[in-house]
Amino acid sequence: MTSSSTTKTFPSSLFQGEAPVIQLLSHLILKAQESRASDLHLEPLSNAVRVRIRVDGALHEVQSLSKKLQESLVSRLKIMSASMDIAEKRLPQEGRFQFQCGIHIFDIRISTIPTIYGESVVLRFLERSSLPLGLSELGLEPEDHCILKNLIAQPYGLLLVTGPTGSGKTTTLYSCLQELNHPNQKIITVEDPIEYQLPGVNQVQVEKEIGRTFSSVLRAMLRQASNKIMIGEIRDAETARIAINASLTGHLIFSSLHTNDAPSALMRLQNLGIPPYLIAGGLRAIIAQRLVRRLCSHCKAPTDFTKYEETILGLKERSLSMCHPMKASGCSECQETGFQGRLGIFEILTISDLLRQDIHEKKTSVHLREHMRHHGIKTLREDGLKKVFSGLTTLHEILTNTLQ
Repeated sequence: MTSSSTTKTFPSSLFQGEAPVIQLLSHLILKAQESRASDLHLEPLSNAVRVRIRVDGALHEVQSLSKKLQESLVSRLKIMSASMDIAEKRLPQEGRFQFQCGIHIFDIRISTIPTIYGESVVLRFLERSSLPLGLSELGLEPEDHCILKNLIAQPYGLLLVTGPTGSGKTTTLYSCLQELNHPNQKIITVEDPIEYQLPGVNQVQVEKEIGRTFSSVLRAMLRQASNKIMIGEIRDAETARIAINASLTGHLIFSSLHTNDAPSALMRLQNLGIPPYLIAGGLRAIIAQRLVRRLCSHCKAPTDFTKYEETILGLKERSLSMCHPMKASGCSECQETGFQGRLGIFEILTISDLLRQDIHEKKTSVHLREHMRHHGIKTLREDGLKKVFSGLTTLHEILTNTLQ
């Protein structure tokens, strides 16, 4: 897979009067942005090119293009990235460029992958001028908000945020840094890519082509007398070891892992070869999270649970009286989807003395989940159900994004 950091900026006005395929590309990007899309997908089919956008995590087909436009669209995007090989169609490639529309500048990441019908392309958008959410905007329940504020106030330790791709991990990490970003703090990050620019924070972009990896930058960071360090993602054993050791030597470390829940993150660290005594000593907490669609405030309507749903939830008549479920309706404000924006659901596993003992004894993830239940720690599903009962999202959203 090829990639590079070379980035060009293209104002939307640049495309006016250009060849039709260039104007079409500009039109597709602008329309995707108007729809609040996070991604634009150009997918080759046997006789057409399907255009889809992802809004609030859900894919929507918006257009079908002539098959004749396929190669010229892909070639143009490769040229715009300045780092992709226009002649290479057999291997996946990655690139990036910037697109300016008025005062808004978007970083666009390109990913191509060869399919039987040609190269499939995904463009991922990130507005550079947007600011990370504050902690109070993440969707944390009041008690979880207090727990997280207390965790990031600690002088040292490792705080892990975990979840699948697109679950909002980076947003949570940035929110923590934003909360800590004061003149008396030196904060350094190593990221791939840098998704938000934070004034006052030293941000480093990974460049594997020149040897600037997560682990090499992290080693250098430890000599920079930093108070707080954010590692975009722990991807290998070396980075994990350096992060854990740094957390034990006076640094507060923030990072992310790709696992399904908090107990699985502990197993992942052990599988990377980190000794249990180091994990138990350095780790402060694990935050597992998902993003679910938020019901549109303009058109959501009261509803009742079906008997089947009541059975699934184990709700009694008394409990039902305290629930205020809502359903998606659809209106012009939400483009008839019934949803507008997303909110997080969370489980926060703090590392207590008892849990440290379990880690030392290499207890399984099943045992750790039982530990959570026994000590009243909310799971992802339980946190999601609270938001269903409050009318913020639907039961379907929670059931399709969490495990029992």
